[in-house]
Amino acid sequence: MAQDKLLFLFHPTVASGFEELYRYLHVDTLPEGKKFSLDMLHTLPKDATILGTEFTLPITKEVIDYFPNLRLISNYAVGFNNIDVAYAESKGITVTNTPQAVVQPTAELAVALLLGLTRRIAIWDSTMRRQRSSAKGSLADGLGTDIYLKKVGIIGYGNIGRAVGRILRAMGAEVVYYKRTPLAPEEEAKEGVSFATKEEIFRTCDIISLHTPYNQDSHHLINKESLAMMKPTTILVNTARGKVVNEADLVAALQNKTIAGAALDVFEYDDNPLDALYDMPNVVMTPHVGTQTGEARVAMAREFTNNVLGVILGDRPFAKVALK
Repeated sequence: MAQDKLLFLFHPTVASGFEELYRYLHVDTLPEGKKFSLDMLHTLPKDATILGTEFTLPITKEVIDYFPNLRLISNYAVGFNNIDVAYAESKGITVTNTPQAVVQPTAELAVALLLGLTRRIAIWDSTMRRQRSSAKGSLADGLGTDIYLKKVGIIGYGNIGRAVGRILRAMGAEVVYYKRTPLAPEEEAKEGVSFATKEEIFRTCDIISLHTPYNQDSHHLINKESLAMMKPTTILVNTARGKVVNEADLVAALQNKTIAGAALDVFEYDDNPLDALYDMPNVVMTPHVGTQTGEARVAMAREFTNNVLGVILGDRPFAKVALK
């Protein structure tokens, strides 16, 4: 245990939650202001046994091989597409992530984005600030839409999808879901949801919220064909991963009024929206900030710490990533 060395490849945004690591490990971080890239790999100490990473950092075969004593890669994120997990597993290296701490803040942001669009909050706020007046005009101007009694389809019914479903059911929405393995009937009854195929969700839902992991099966799940199935009143919410959506097809569907609107926290091209999205009044966007609350970051730090010490000490459960 004393020989284990943790190398943070990112600068944590909070200090609280990591304290226990320093009792058991030698901890190094990159110089202040430096962001990890493959170009700097040769400058890093090779004796690290644990890498602390986050979802924007490419942990490739080259990175893994650079550290001959590596035994753990701990991601400060729920996603792990940045890591070559299969190669790490082939070398006996454990990979962990932080799936629990991100649930509530990401679910709350998904609903906030949805409400920002349905109640035109971003537009009203921008207009009032620009005009320095109430800016409402007639009672018919800028009508929004209710969540109440709408049919919501959740694709990817894991922890975050379930949390979104709970919030929207409390607002009076009907919730259907898709996941590879449907819930047992008693679970569905308890949660007040029902299973639907992806095609049924595309064709029948007023709101579609994406919470699926990004993988080969979910790449461009939302594309020209699936968008064409949707109703012209459908709103799409994406707080999952940008590449789940073919962004060019989405832009075309919004321009052509194939669907009514989109609420987006993630984008296909390194989280940089296509330029056309900036000018669309039927789009609400945030810059990948699903976990950007103080409480979430501290909770993620604690989960990260428990993962590292769970592997090293064997005294607590940890969230191991496993390829299916």
